[in-house]
Amino acid sequence: MINFNLFVLPFFLGLIYLVAKIGKTWYRWIKALPAIDKVKFIAGIRHPQLFLSALKEVFLEALIHRRMWKRNPLLGYMHMSFALGWFLLIVCGNIESRFYSGTHLNAPYYPIFLKFFIHDKLVLFFEVFSVPGFFRFLMDFLLLFVLSGLVLALIKRQKSKWFGLKRTTEFQLTDSISLACLWLIFPMRLLAESYTAGYYGSGGGFMTQPLGNLLVAITPFRSDYAAYSMWWGYSLSLGIFFITLPYSRYMHIPTEVLLIFFRHLEIQPKKWYSSFSDVEVQACSRCGVCIDVCQLNDAGINDSQAVYFIRGVRDKYVPEEISRKCLLCGRCQEVCPVGISTDSLRLIKRRELVSGQASDFSYLTTQRTGAPCQGEVVYFAGCMSHLTPAIIRAMKGIMEQAGISYVHLDENGSVCCGRPLMIAGKDRQAQGLIDFNKRLIGLTHAKLLVTSCPICYRVFREEYNLPIRIQHHSQFILELVKTGKIPLQGHFKNVAYHDPCDLGRGSGVYTAPRELLSKIADLVPVPQDANNALCCGGSLGIFEASQQQHNAMTAVTLDMLMKNQPEILATACPLCKKTLEKQSPVAVKDIAELVYESLPKPVYFAASGQSHPAKSYANELI
Repeated sequence: MINFNLFVLPFFLGLIYLVAKIGKTWYRWIKALPAIDKVKFIAGIRHPQLFLSALKEVFLEALIHRRMWKRNPLLGYMHMSFALGWFLLIVCGNIESRFYSGTHLNAPYYPIFLKFFIHDKLVLFFEVFSVPGFFRFLMDFLLLFVLSGLVLALIKRQKSKWFGLKRTTEFQLTDSISLACLWLIFPMRLLAESYTAGYYGSGGGFMTQPLGNLLVAITPFRSDYAAYSMWWGYSLSLGIFFITLPYSRYMHIPTEVLLIFFRHLEIQPKKWYSSFSDVEVQACSRCGVCIDVCQLNDAGINDSQAVYFIRGVRDKYVPEEISRKCLLCGRCQEVCPVGISTDSLRLIKRRELVSGQASDFSYLTTQRTGAPCQGEVVYFAGCMSHLTPAIIRAMKGIMEQAGISYVHLDENGSVCCGRPLMIAGKDRQAQGLIDFNKRLIGLTHAKLLVTSCPICYRVFREEYNLPIRIQHHSQFILELVKTGKIPLQGHFKNVAYHDPCDLGRGSGVYTAPRELLSKIADLVPVPQDANNALCCGGSLGIFEASQQQHNAMTAVTLDMLMKNQPEILATACPLCKKTLEKQSPVAVKDIAELVYESLPKPVYFAASGQSHPAKSYANELI
């Protein structure tokens, strides 16, 4: 005989709706993938190693919440107790229900409400070494595990700083309804199972049986009525949560699983909004971790953080200023526990805003800029380096000292690398600049491209598809030092290094600048460095900030850099140098300038600016 009671209907109907909704949504996302990604998806899910690798990450990130643990153990435990605890309750509950029913086919609601249908009086609740007793202990323990997370979640609403969060996200109506139901589910289960165990005098575990005995003793009306009402409350909480989940922040629970599989199958973000973008947006849990690290807070901007931008994308309404009000520094992306490519999503929306705008760069010819000479190293200073000419002088002096035969590509007629246009969402317009620069680089027959600007370095690597090596000047100079091409004699005291966003988080270059600086300077520690470094505040990525707001962000960055009282601030970006030196109480130097000043005095001179015709060492560096 099938066990059934009317109170199971809210849960059962909600579950059917949720499974149908998620199935339909996943099918739509997968169907909308480009043909090449569909091939990857089909081939990948059939590949045991890829499948198991993805499952491992699902366990570590969607259940254990490993990234949350790294950020704050209390926050990690809270999320893990809900996710892993609920998952184990479902798994163990299904195993327990099969033990009692003696069959592998049970109604979906049967394991969830098992204690309503089964009242085993043959086993005392403390006899944990029998099979029924073991399950009673285990299910109570898992329920307690989840409830401990609920207690922490309630505390977090008032004491968010204990969890490493200064601010938390705002809730929409569906979020509030889902959250209320989620917080009710497990207390209602506790009360339902406890009342039932108390009424029947057995069937509970180490927690539910004593609590049930107490509740039955103090309840002024019939305890079986109380138990039945709790089962209805439990079922309603589950049902409403399931129905509202697809329209709330909790859609991230199933979506993160699909996103993890997409990444393992090498399905990547696209230039324009795609089903992958939709998966990333829906995978955002709105945990709020990205809010505190956003430097817009320092400028008094509190409406454009990644979590609010993504919420707008999800709701199909993102004001233009929100899309454009972002440093694109990558700090939010670095700390996101789901790993959402927030900068890519922001750029997609910017492309949509400027779609249809045209730019004509056909006037760019070698007659305007001059045909380049040939050489084995081509040096591209970049627009910002032309605004900080000391960096260019230093680079030329270093290359001449090393006897490098180089071509300064943008010496007389600078043409932008194209990335500022791309940051504005104008990728198609930037293509004209990219094509022109590629032709110029090809004419040099160079085997190595060196740039002083991290912005240029990043776009050359990501967009140009050049058949030659590309290096930032910190990497290039370090190789010159290691191969003995330049002698270093100078030494600087107490130097703090600032990681540029596009060189560090954007391109993953952290070691080379530090290794190079350590040869000529005493590096002092910086509280926030490497992938946690602050933006200088002068980012080209933000279009909706006043100079006063830029200055406010720069001031906070300088305060951090000056914590250990350095005598010099070193960076590896002309934009960072120009921005920081406006407010810095100490000298701000590019890494190339410090190396140039460290050369032996007889060769420490103002570089002539002419390409050096000496014998080439480029082959030794390639």
